[in-house]
Amino acid sequence: MNGGTAYLDQIEIQLRDQQQNYLTLYIDVFDNSLSQKWLDALNHLLQNNYHLEKNYCFLGFEESVRNIDFLCKQINVSILAINSSDLNYSINDYFSPDNTIQSGLVGSGLPGRKINHDKFNQLHRYFEDLQGTSSNLSSYYKKADAETRWHIRQLNLLCHEAESWILSYRKLAQAPDWRRPSQLMCWLNAPRFELEEQDYEQFGIDRLAKPMGGVFLGVNKAVGKHHWEVFNDEGADSRIDELTTTSLNSQTEDAGDFDIEWGQTTSGYQFWQEQLDKFTQWLVHNGFDPNDKTLTLGHPQVGQINLEKSFGTKDFAQIWKKLKDYLDVWSIKTSHAANTFDYHWSDDNYMHKQIEILRN
Repeated sequence: MNGGTAYLDQIEIQLRDQQQNYLTLYIDVFDNSLSQKWLDALNHLLQNNYHLEKNYCFLGFEESVRNIDFLCKQINVSILAINSSDLNYSINDYFSPDNTIQSGLVGSGLPGRKINHDKFNQLHRYFEDLQGTSSNLSSYYKKADAETRWHIRQLNLLCHEAESWILSYRKLAQAPDWRRPSQLMCWLNAPRFELEEQDYEQFGIDRLAKPMGGVFLGVNKAVGKHHWEVFNDEGADSRIDELTTTSLNSQTEDAGDFDIEWGQTTSGYQFWQEQLDKFTQWLVHNGFDPNDKTLTLGHPQVGQINLEKSFGTKDFAQIWKKLKDYLDVWSIKTSHAANTFDYHWSDDNYMHKQIEILRN
């Protein structure tokens, strides 16, 4: 109970910095059917020691050493590994800061520091070809060994991470207060649960706006890209039958994964409403009903970071200033489970550790 509001639980997440100092985040878990399913799934992950993917966790923090130079190098490493495998799938492509970030002046209507969406849409298409979807894995993925599967997955993860970094990089020059850093908590091989009819009430266009510190149902497990991503990546004039991406389905399942939004709340601002109006028109022009909950539009919120308890303030600038030094998850504790994650994405054996998990 908090201020008269009933919550299912309060989760504690400890973050650590490079000097082994710790910062505790407190999550108030909402009381609804979807939050309960998610909390049960999270407890299962913690109780059974699932592996947290620390190489895909803090996105849009431009101060991170996982910058565009690093990410492009990793994309090229995975492309080379796939081309060297026995899958007979060849990717004739190369990624660099020069061909992923547009040059020129930065400002409204100007190209400087914008994402080269064509480049990343093609990268995501390679991933879709090679993996398929959770309900229809491709023949390539079924044939691939554990190491090649790891590299296939990296195409997707690095694609989204690079796009998030470039977005913050542009905002840093144009509108620094509107950067969109986020924290994605994903576990390898996380078991999925099916969404039920009552769960779809948590979706909708009005759920596209994320409040700062909001905790949301994790990365969509059944879809390559969702409608909102496609609209933003391929443009308001794009049509479904012309898309680069081939995987666009409603969400039917999820896991104990979750995302934390660290950007400012967008709802209530005119620019945000204008974007929603354009998205609504895009849906209609492509034959979708904007009011159809089963399209699973938006981001279902399952909880909220207690900002005052975690940081002593709700001021986004002060929160960012502190948070940027704590980009490593050390532990998570709920009322029913706890686990410590004593490893880091930069460990020499980290890739091989993940490959072994995929193999087993």
